[in-house]
Amino acid sequence: MKLTLDITATDGSARTGTVATSRGAFRTPIFMPVATKGTIRSLMTHDLAALAAADGTAGEVVLGNTYHLMLRPGADVVADLGGLHRFVGWDQLMLTDSGGYQVFSLEPKLHDGGAEFRSTYDGSTHLLTPEGAVATQELLGADIQMVLDVCAPLPSSREALREALELTSAWAARARAAHRRTDDQAQFGIVQGGTELDLRKESAQRTVELDFDGYAVGGLSVGETRQEMLPALAAALEHLPVDQPRYLMGVGDPVSIVEAVALGIDMFDCVLPTRLARHGTLLTDLGRLNIKRSEFARSDDPVDASCPCATCARYSRGYLRHLVAVGETSAASLCSVHNLTWMFTLVGRVRAAIAAGTFDSLRSDVAAVWSGSGPGLGDS
Repeated sequence: MKLTLDITATDGSARTGTVATSRGAFRTPIFMPVATKGTIRSLMTHDLAALAAADGTAGEVVLGNTYHLMLRPGADVVADLGGLHRFVGWDQLMLTDSGGYQVFSLEPKLHDGGAEFRSTYDGSTHLLTPEGAVATQELLGADIQMVLDVCAPLPSSREALREALELTSAWAARARAAHRRTDDQAQFGIVQGGTELDLRKESAQRTVELDFDGYAVGGLSVGETRQEMLPALAAALEHLPVDQPRYLMGVGDPVSIVEAVALGIDMFDCVLPTRLARHGTLLTDLGRLNIKRSEFARSDDPVDASCPCATCARYSRGYLRHLVAVGETSAASLCSVHNLTWMFTLVGRVRAAIAAGTFDSLRSDVAAVWSGSGPGLGDS
């Protein structure tokens, strides 16, 4: 089913609105937490359901990983147990990626047919094809599925980027033809091309020709600087439909989110907030806070007095530092609750600023605090 962005306000190229799916609508810009193996590490879905920023912004879409779920427990098992939503206990929206990023991190053998790789679980050999990725995601039953693409690392030679583009385009055509679950599942195409602006333009144009239900930009935040990433992103966006959702994959640091919104991106996912949380690093309006520092041992202050999360409402910095220091698993949960709430608050502020015509001011404020952080990376 084709997804359309109902734009309610713009400020320059930044836009805010809603996207309707067969299961319900979500607001944009949106940050999507990553539940790689069917759960956000250290959190359960009922924990996520309880999170909300001060303006009510919450985890309206959760991302699952096809690579991991097709190997453990298997897409057929998930389907037999009622599909991914029921399996993980989440009644809101879900998106599954194709597993391409994880597969290509394993240095697979690539050919026209697909990608041959060895499982990280037991070493068994598998062939992931464009059609197989589609069929697996149809069994999982998420509301949005992604096509199988080739994600080249950066830096890569122009020849390698060209090869990735050609395979991505060919596989996208096959995936589009293979998609059968069109009544309740949207399918997004993915633009590749590295940091080569002409390749990004070409990939975007070829992807749009296939008439996908939405569009993503992949192959960024994989080794390049933000200064290299943003022009490549802009080159792709110039050729994507303005009335459909546009998704920047795997990017989650505050400056990159805000700068990408300024270019016209609507959707983001990243493991960065929960990965940082598991290592005792908290996101605040003043930047990153390392709760392991000795200065917090006797602090009775919350992480952030303005944050509406349960962690900040109930627990002190001193208590969180203690939990991290003694290795309590609850430390990761409490810190993740805070970091995800902070991210939801950030995108809520972005939406409000676009609607109010003050987005440039917010953009400057975020850059002043976070300009030293790089693009968020990878898998959990």
